[in-house]
Amino acid sequence: MNFNKYRSIFLLSIITVLVSLFFWFGFYLNVPSRLGFPDTTLETVFANYDGPNYMVIAKCGYDKSCIGSNFSLPQPLEYYPAHLPGFPLLIKYFSFFTSTPKAMLLTSLFGSIFFSLTSFYFYKLFLKEKSSLYLAIFTIFFPARLLALRLVGAPETWFIGAILLSIILFKKNRFFLSALLGAFALLLKSPGILLFGVYGLLFLKNRNLRYTWYLLIPATALGIFYAYFLQTGDFWAYFNSGDNRHLNPLPYLVFVSNSTWINTIWLEDLVYIYLIAIYGLHRLFKKYKYDIIVLFPLVYTLAAIFVAHRDISRYIAPAYPFFILAFSKFLLKKNVKIIFLLLLPAIILYTINFIIGNTAPIADWTPYL
Repeated sequence: MNFNKYRSIFLLSIITVLVSLFFWFGFYLNVPSRLGFPDTTLETVFANYDGPNYMVIAKCGYDKSCIGSNFSLPQPLEYYPAHLPGFPLLIKYFSFFTSTPKAMLLTSLFGSIFFSLTSFYFYKLFLKEKSSLYLAIFTIFFPARLLALRLVGAPETWFIGAILLSIILFKKNRFFLSALLGAFALLLKSPGILLFGVYGLLFLKNRNLRYTWYLLIPATALGIFYAYFLQTGDFWAYFNSGDNRHLNPLPYLVFVSNSTWINTIWLEDLVYIYLIAIYGLHRLFKKYKYDIIVLFPLVYTLAAIFVAHRDISRYIAPAYPFFILAFSKFLLKKNVKIIFLLLLPAIILYTINFIIGNTAPIADWTPYL
């Protein structure tokens, strides 16, 4: 094997793994407490939302009787179908080799590697290998919300990686494999349907019948609903799972601070997220016009503007690699790299603080093992 050919992939994978291990061992050894944080254990990471919800589904599926008799999380039993089955199925697979909490972190670790590699290949479509490698490493840490998502039980790494790989394969005219990755993305998170909308727009533009493979994406949605029907008796269980759909008919309702899932006036950071996203779209459009790498973040950003939820930085996360590409010329400057290094301690402290403050109240871990 030619090592030099795969040097970037190997290096990126090693860095991704080491970053996760650095944080996990830090929590295990209670290092944050020496910086003034509350005491931590690895259970602090296990308990981070929405990881416990996914572990419950990995154990019980969506069977209300199983969930109700074994677990005591505060949300109603109808809430679990809001979490699609892709990530719990991955946890279930790894749980054959270890306990479910550790299986969840293994799932997240492999998802983080997958996301790192797909982001590298995505950037490599447009930039030189050295620049693509740097931006892929940059994407591990920035935006900071991405780093937190890599370290806990969250499907975003697999989800964003699947979207990027689907788009990479689309640009290489490998439509069937691209559609399969799109279907996998939807199996992980419901906003994956937006990717089908983008492919639908491109079909209207190009009239390419090979795009009909992308019907696999809505077919996957129907399959999920049918699985819900088999386990809950309700085909529309996702839509009847309570207050978990945050799209609204008017934009920017996230700034109505008394809404559910917001309840704070400290929202100024969201203005900056919208600013960077919209300006990033402008930069992408100037260079790539109506290419899919413009249409996807456009559709995703428009959807995010109509979302009323405090965690917009998570909702818009699948568009981050596209915005990083948009600002790549700026981000690759030497002085900006130095600024990024100066910000790393802030990103690390933010991540520790976020993980500690976003945990489920779990008194007994026995049902999760």
